[in-house]
Amino acid sequence: MPTLTRRIRRTAATAVAVAVAAGSALTLTGTAPAHAHTGPRAATSSTVTSAQLTAGLYQSAYSERNRVLWATSAVGRPPVTRSSLLKVDPGTLQVQAAYTPPVTDAATGAVEAVYGIAVDDEHNTVWTTNTRNDTVAVYSQRDGRHLATLPGVAHAREIVVDERRNLAWASSFGDGTVVAFDTRTYKEKKRVTVAGTQPAGLALNERTGTVYAADLGGDRIVEVSPYAKEPRLIPTGDGPISVALSADGRTAYTADQAAGALSVVDLRKGAVTRTVPTGAGALSVAADRRSGNVLVANRAAGHVTVVDPRKGAVVETLATGANPNHVTIVRGTAFVMDKSAVGPERQDQAHRIRVGR
Repeated sequence: MPTLTRRIRRTAATAVAVAVAAGSALTLTGTAPAHAHTGPRAATSSTVTSAQLTAGLYQSAYSERNRVLWATSAVGRPPVTRSSLLKVDPGTLQVQAAYTPPVTDAATGAVEAVYGIAVDDEHNTVWTTNTRNDTVAVYSQRDGRHLATLPGVAHAREIVVDERRNLAWASSFGDGTVVAFDTRTYKEKKRVTVAGTQPAGLALNERTGTVYAADLGGDRIVEVSPYAKEPRLIPTGDGPISVALSADGRTAYTADQAAGALSVVDLRKGAVTRTVPTGAGALSVAADRRSGNVLVANRAAGHVTVVDPRKGAVVETLATGANPNHVTIVRGTAFVMDKSAVGPERQDQAHRIRVGR
């Protein structure tokens, strides 16, 4: 890991910033304990704080360098004319700035709408997937300026950044491909296609540089290792759409949308070791390295479940707004974007969850 990033991460390691920002309107919808507790560790007592942000929320990513939560939003079907990249205070859930993607069609007002997101703290940028445009884009974290649009990613869904190796990996759902771009030059570096797959969610092993893609249509994980000549296919649950890794990189977790469950996958053995029902429409998964627990956003069920993967049990169920869409975790604090449209202007909500132990 480069020296600058190491130094920044050490200073940010104790807490998520709670600086108050002026400007954008904020509607807090309250702080509440989880609405249900189940299983052997029912005393975890997580709390959920919620705020209305904007319509069309999709995903979020946390910048340790800037202590900022970045989020994407896009409203409606093409031509999409409302989309923004949001800079959010992680402590107050207040929008500090909103940046509009570039216009792609002057006649309709369509913009290069943003959906998936990842941050590159080494180069102080934000990477987004522009699903409707079959591209990915790069923005400055400093001022939100659009830096580049990179074509050739069919129905681009998710993106992860490997800061050690200066790579950004995107899932090309439309043609069974994962694509790597150089985060310094923005040039394409690698393209791996597995016929018949539908790569959706992505996870990165930062130590090895191996990328894992959830194959939604094939009930598999696609493993792309820099040390292997061919990708490896690992079976998982029914309809995997999101994937996360354990802290040691030996275990993968998939949110299985069709099954409404979490699969725990031993990557060395290439086999599912546990299947844990979490709720209808499991859509996004993230691992808490502090506790070892895993959070799953269950869109159709309208809640987030905390799973102890070692025991194969749900230990807590967390109330969010309807249609939770994405979850990311920063040292015991989870951020969930929903698509509840509960605000007076149909705003969706962000939720900050202090995950109990």
